[in-house]
Amino acid sequence: MKGRVHIMEIQLPQNYPKCAPSIAADMPYICELKWSINSRLRDIVHQFREHLENLQGFWSTMENIDRTLWVIDPRQPARSTSFRKINLGNDCRVVLSIDALDPRSLPECRFLGPHLVVDSMIKKWRRNSKRWMKDKPFNENLASTLEMPLPGPQDVQKDDKQVECGICYAQYLPVDDELGARSGSGPDYACENIKCCKAFHSVCLADWLRSITTTRQSFDVLFGNCPYCSEPVAVKVNTKG
Repeated sequence: MKGRVHIMEIQLPQNYPKCAPSIAADMPYICELKWSINSRLRDIVHQFREHLENLQGFWSTMENIDRTLWVIDPRQPARSTSFRKINLGNDCRVVLSIDALDPRSLPECRFLGPHLVVDSMIKKWRRNSKRWMKDKPFNENLASTLEMPLPGPQDVQKDDKQVECGICYAQYLPVDDELGARSGSGPDYACENIKCCKAFHSVCLADWLRSITTTRQSFDVLFGNCPYCSEPVAVKVNTKG
């Protein structure tokens, strides 16, 4: 449909056709099926097609975001994914949650980054939210609301050089004498799970692991689980850089 390929899985209950089948598909939400004793599988397919048609605006909006803005997460979004984390520049990011039922409406948002920059973004968002117009492209609405030009998509190599920490969401640690040699440094630890590979500042990861009751410590090493994929991680603490 509109060049998009969709796969629907149908599971038949033991008392089919008295009870409705269940369906699964890669979409933000599944439609409520209308079913009677006289219904057939073709009726399910018809309802599924109607539901797909209702979701075309949502997918078009998500594709506009991916095509025009600097999306840093998810890297390979599923059709069911309704959020995007976007790099706004100046070490500031925004996580946007798109309403699948009304994708052109003002999205929910959460800003991440330095305190002063985030405060400024929040003030602009609240002040200009009424500027949001459903008939305008998403990227134009976002730029107008934040009163700033927005960086476009970055090529993979360039983006890979600007990795942010998966805990503090900043590329660099603050410049602070207490951090010693790590002051102002970038992520120095990565999850070894090849399906995750999330990067962290070891300082941030250590602080996070200390807050988890299941974390173990042996000498100067903390043992726990990755906050993203739950695979084992181990990070040194109290080391002098």
